[in-house]
Amino acid sequence: MGNVLKILSEAFSEGIIVVNEDQHIVASNRSANSMFGYRSTELIDQPLSILIPHKYQNSHKNHVNSFSNKSDHQQLGRGRDFYGVKKNGGVFPVEAGLNPFEMFGNKYVIAQIVDINIRKTQEKQIQDLNLKLEDKVAERTIELNKTVLELKSEIHKRKQAEKQIKESLKRERELNELKTKFLSLVSHEFKTPLSVILTSASLIGKYKTVDVQAKREKHINTIINKVKYLNTILIDFLSIEKLESKKAFYNIKKFSLDKLITEVIYDTNMILKDGQKINHPLDLDGVTINSDERILELILFNILNNAIKYSPKNTTIDISTSFKNDKLIITIKDQGIGIPKEEQKFIFNRYFRAANALLDQGTGIGLNIAKNHLENLGGTIYFESQESIGSSFTVEIPLTTNFVKS
Repeated sequence: MGNVLKILSEAFSEGIIVVNEDQHIVASNRSANSMFGYRSTELIDQPLSILIPHKYQNSHKNHVNSFSNKSDHQQLGRGRDFYGVKKNGGVFPVEAGLNPFEMFGNKYVIAQIVDINIRKTQEKQIQDLNLKLEDKVAERTIELNKTVLELKSEIHKRKQAEKQIKESLKRERELNELKTKFLSLVSHEFKTPLSVILTSASLIGKYKTVDVQAKREKHINTIINKVKYLNTILIDFLSIEKLESKKAFYNIKKFSLDKLITEVIYDTNMILKDGQKINHPLDLDGVTINSDERILELILFNILNNAIKYSPKNTTIDISTSFKNDKLIITIKDQGIGIPKEEQKFIFNRYFRAANALLDQGTGIGLNIAKNHLENLGGTIYFESQESIGSSFTVEIPLTTNFVKS
């Protein structure tokens, strides 16, 4: 029996160990003897435990017993640690394929044993390398994330700088357009008033006697009106330039509402048409507000000037005031030409002039300036209008303005 198994086992390159039911070795091949450090017949009749480290003997013995009564194949050493021990006491990892079989009425288990020490060492090296690689990847990931954040920050800064440059270029273009439009308006809007002023001044020089004083005063009033008109245009353009260049600073202080409205009405009395009359609010003595008096005067003058300009002779312009939720509400209502319904949405656009107002002098910037200033002061402006019936413009502004927006 032993010789038969010996001859068969030598055909294998793996280590071959054959044990009987008592787990004694009945055959071993040259590879197994060399693997465990024994001479050719030294393992015969030795218990299997001689090849198993002491601490694994019970578990390994149970495995062999369990397969002695089976006819299937089992691979040991895969998925868990399985060890052998050399004659010199050296322990090394192995894989063993167990195959139970019967011969001449006796049961045996043949074990094909492979020394996997080199493979285990390589696996350990690969595992260590993987751990180092993971650490390196984690380290590089942190560095990469840091670099990405720095790049994002740099990109954000560049975008901000680009945005600021674009805004500056846009403002510069708009200011250049403003200057171009201003020159165009100077040639158009200033030409007629200056001609009238020159003519009136020349005629005044001819009226030297007392009996023509009425004519002299008429021409003086004409000169005053035209000068006021030109001054208004200049103030409007200066306001636009300040608003566009973000240099519109406000002088917030307490002032008399009655004094403000009285001065606005006085300034516009000189341009009233024949029969036109301004009704203004009474009982405003002692009423004060905290805002920019000069800007509010400019806004009200623009609105009242439009009411006079676009209203016919012998009509009334009403100025009313009220207070609501700590806000001053001023409404200027006229009986003028009104604003066409389809054009009302454009009325606060800069340089816009309604189709029915193109023949009258004007720049189309007054209401745009008023709206921008009011919004900067926390206020608002809105209107109602019906063509051929009249318009009503309402200004709302806080009674106390505690902030300045430029």
